[in-house]
Amino acid sequence: MESGNITGVSEFLLLGFSEEPEVQPLIFGLFLSMYLITVLGNLLIILAVTSDSHLHSPMYFFLANLSFIDICVTSTTIPKMLVNIQTERKVITFAGCFTQMYFFQLFAGLDIFLLTVMAYDRFVAICHPLHYTVIMNPQLCGLLVLMSWILSVLHALLETLMVLRLSFCTEVEIPHFFCELNQMIQLACSDTFLNNVVMYFAVMFLAGGPFLGILYSYSKIVSSILGISSAQGKYKAFSTCASHLSVVSLFYCTSLGVYFSSTATQSSHASAVASVMYTVVTPMLNPFIYSLRNKDIKEALMRFSEVAALKGPVVLGLKKCP
Repeated sequence: MESGNITGVSEFLLLGFSEEPEVQPLIFGLFLSMYLITVLGNLLIILAVTSDSHLHSPMYFFLANLSFIDICVTSTTIPKMLVNIQTERKVITFAGCFTQMYFFQLFAGLDIFLLTVMAYDRFVAICHPLHYTVIMNPQLCGLLVLMSWILSVLHALLETLMVLRLSFCTEVEIPHFFCELNQMIQLACSDTFLNNVVMYFAVMFLAGGPFLGILYSYSKIVSSILGISSAQGKYKAFSTCASHLSVVSLFYCTSLGVYFSSTATQSSHASAVASVMYTVVTPMLNPFIYSLRNKDIKEALMRFSEVAALKGPVVLGLKKCP
């Protein structure tokens, strides 16, 4: 294998989902639709939160950040795949591949950390309601988001630099629709033991750790809700975290599903199809979950649409003036 190494690989081939020409228009239309829905839905959440003073609270501050990250996650992978389908070229440059891998690791890590921070926010809101505004002050909220960025940047940089030290064989076909970390490691010809160790430890601490934090937060939340005497009080308390719990369940269930499906089948194609769930479907569904299950978001979106509708005729009227 070492004799097949290339010291100056300039590009990789992203094989995507299918090589059949008749299927490409269907894949292009499907992913373009999902991408536009994801961007539009999350953008509406961001606009609603920033424009409505009723939503200027820690929970919605974190939600706006999560929506921004969801846009970034899908924008890291889907546009390149759509361009490849449209141009009928599967090539991605060496620099482009590693850039894509870095930013995907960055935004995926941010997704995990922000979901954990949002779980802590709900824990404080339900378990310590009288001290909520004191504990979740703007300085702490900003610090939590900043720490999430710092940890994600360092993790993504470490993983990318670890892959950069590897050498690659003459076979530079990636059986995926983007430059996924595990696929890049499997593509290498040099020893990948250290890469695998770093990757598994990162999964253990940067995914498992936050997951345990979320479980702890919700165990305390459930305990506090069960201690509420009235049924109405229980429902009100649970409704404040129902949307977040739905998003967390969707994210971790799809991620675990991808992991176990790829482990069971050992098929790169099956792994690529399964990874669509947490790279595309989850970011697309998040705005619907928050808008449908959250009364404040629905009201803010209605007010935003009413203001936009009122501004439209005003602008048109000004244009008609001599």
